[in-house]
Amino acid sequence: MPQLACTTIASPVGRLQLVATDAALVAILWEKDDPARVPLGALAEADAHPVLAEAARQLGEYFAGTRTRFTVPLDFRGTAFQREVWQALLTIPFGETRSYRQIAEQIGRPAAVRAVGAANGRNPISIIAPCHRVIGTDGKLTGFAGGLDAKAFLLALEGVDTPAPASDDRQYSWLDAVAPVR
Repeated sequence: MPQLACTTIASPVGRLQLVATDAALVAILWEKDDPARVPLGALAEADAHPVLAEAARQLGEYFAGTRTRFTVPLDFRGTAFQREVWQALLTIPFGETRSYRQIAEQIGRPAAVRAVGAANGRNPISIIAPCHRVIGTDGKLTGFAGGLDAKAFLLALEGVDTPAPASDDRQYSWLDAVAPVR
């Protein structure tokens, strides 16, 4: 398997590691992500990589409030079921949410609510495949690899009113630019 390219960018929700093949984005990983959540193998720093540069540009526009849809090519790596769930995430419009139950029903597996939750938790391309838009049936924020504060921040950025999460001890603030971190 060829080595994957990566770069790290600053964002309002902390540092994000972007990972890509020559053709598509493979992952967006959180600063304190568990390496077992999205196993990738060997990575090589490549700040000037075209897919990574395009993903960074689009994320910068999203955080600036000028982008509501992403067009960077994606390469989801997971089981067939996981890929089905991740594709369903891509159908959730900016500024809207869905419950795990709604996603399970959308993919034709209404009894697979917990499996949908597990697949959502392993989404390798956070933010662009908007797992932050999936909430509990009761409207409450539930688990998120980037932390509940980051999930609340992303939803607020999109204009979604949600209950304030219990702090998960992560601090996020606006940063001036989304740029490679050296």
